[in-house]
Amino acid sequence: MLVSTAWAQGAGAGGGDLFGALMPLVLIFVVFYFLLIRPQQKKQKAHQAKLGAIRRKDKITLGGGIYGTVTNVQDDELTVEIAEGVKVKVARATVMDVLTKPEPASGSKGAAPANDEAAKPAGFLDKILGRK
Repeated sequence: MLVSTAWAQGAGAGGGDLFGALMPLVLIFVVFYFLLIRPQQKKQKAHQAKLGAIRRKDKITLGGGIYGTVTNVQDDELTVEIAEGVKVKVARATVMDVLTKPEPASGSKGAAPANDEAAKPAGFLDKILGRK
C-alpha cells in the first residue's frame, strides 16, 4: 500500500481541542485590556473630572498650545484671556490641561501661623537631627 497506517490514523484527529486553540487569543485580549484599555479609560475619566472642575482664574492650556487664564465659565464654553485685553471663547473640550488653581484666601482654615518661628525654614542640621 502507498499510504502508511500512521498517516491514515492521524488524519481525523486534528480538530478536537477547541478550548486549547482559543486560549491564546483570550489571553492576548486580557493582556491588552489590562495594559492598554483600562489605563486609557482611567486617564479619560480623570481628564473629564478635571474639565468639569474648571473655575475662574484657573490657568489652562488649550489644544493648540495656547496658554491662558479663564475669565468666565458657562456650560460648555469658556472665556479665556490669552493676552492682556485679548479674550477668546473656546469650547470646554479643547482644554488640554489645567495648570494652576487659584490659592485660597489667607483668612481661611488651615492657614499658616503668622509668627516668625513657624515661617523660618529648617536648616540642614535641623533636618538631620529631626528638629522642626
